[in-house]
Amino acid sequence: MATVGRPQAQATNRAETDPSSDDPRLLGRTYAIPFDAVWRGCLKLINERSRWSVLQADDLVGFIRVRCTTMVFRFEDDLEIRIVLDEHGLTRVDVRSKARKARADLGLQARRVGRLFTRLDQLVGAGPGKILDPRETARLMWQA
Repeated sequence: MATVGRPQAQATNRAETDPSSDDPRLLGRTYAIPFDAVWRGCLKLINERSRWSVLQADDLVGFIRVRCTTMVFRFEDDLEIRIVLDEHGLTRVDVRSKARKARADLGLQARRVGRLFTRLDQLVGAGPGKILDPRETARLMWQA
């Protein structure tokens, strides 16, 4: 069977947003939506997932750390969500997802990030004009 899609994402055990990514799932989001609405949307999304649990959440710094447990083998993965206001006052969301075990994940981490953004878009009502081009507005806020 031929490999379809993004082979580089399949040979790793992590995925991280980057405004220059070739993978559209990993561009992150810049929303023209208030920080508080996006923060609440992220927490609601996490609570909807039965195998996700919040390990740390701090709205003052805009950081959520989540443990995700896979369905089949019960592997535990780490998910970090950074929600900040960028230099234009827009709400920027960046995500890291990483398997705790060093193994190729066949693209699971990138799919998780993509699905997170798809659901978050729905929860915050991000239609046309509410999601801005991350290549134009993003400033990655990862520290450490």
